[in-house]
Amino acid sequence: MEVGRRLWVREYVAANDGNISCRIGADQVLATPTGVSKGFLTPEMIVLCDMQGRRLSGALEVSSEILLHVEVYKRRPDVCGIVHAHPPTATGFACAGMSLETPLLPEVVIALKSVPLAPYGTPSTEELPASIEPYIETHSGFLLANHGALTLGRDVMQAYHRMETIEHFAKIYLVARMLGGAQPLQPAQVERLLELRERFGVEDKSACLGCGVCDALASHAAFNGQQATGAGGTCVLHRAARAAEQESPRSDDELKGLVERVVREVVRRTG
Repeated sequence: MEVGRRLWVREYVAANDGNISCRIGADQVLATPTGVSKGFLTPEMIVLCDMQGRRLSGALEVSSEILLHVEVYKRRPDVCGIVHAHPPTATGFACAGMSLETPLLPEVVIALKSVPLAPYGTPSTEELPASIEPYIETHSGFLLANHGALTLGRDVMQAYHRMETIEHFAKIYLVARMLGGAQPLQPAQVERLLELRERFGVEDKSACLGCGVCDALASHAAFNGQQATGAGGTCVLHRAARAAEQESPRSDDELKGLVERVVREVVRRTG
């Protein structure tokens, strides 16, 4: 809900645009529904679906672009959060057929390496997942030609922050071009930044099956000089997700209750 609100407040989405998802288990994904403004989401609106994009629980229909999300989750075990939005400046580059791969800012190189432009794919079809196939393994932020942007993260908040980074970079790149031309970093400088990126462990390739909240809490606590609690895959969300994998199939009411508990716990822990 908080990520949806931020997307809407920053005007990265309009009307019912965009979608957000969070992997909570080996075969379970929480996702935003279709036809709902991301600025006014409530826990009851969130849909639980499987890794084929089929709804397991929830009163509303899952976004028709869930196929794109589940394809990423299948290919990237380190990813537990995905955000799709239409930030205006970055989407302008996508509509102009221009990527954001020019290395201009150290922060962008460290956070995302680069932001490639995926070819156009018709929304809600298999064309869209296929359009990013060449980049899934190596990038965590993409422009989608004539469509918008997609970001991946170890949790939903990291995916959202990467969306902010893409739009901020797009604005700076546009200004630099208007001022007479952007001056990219030199290859040796980029190489050093990529070394720092690896040292900082920006990409986490561990096969975490949780929601990412533990990592988010640990990062937040470290930033504020606090001792993290519940890290290392021991929080209630990880335990519930893993226990669910070993239990017998749940009824619709049980699945609905599980979704509501998990969503409320995510909201409580991430503010």
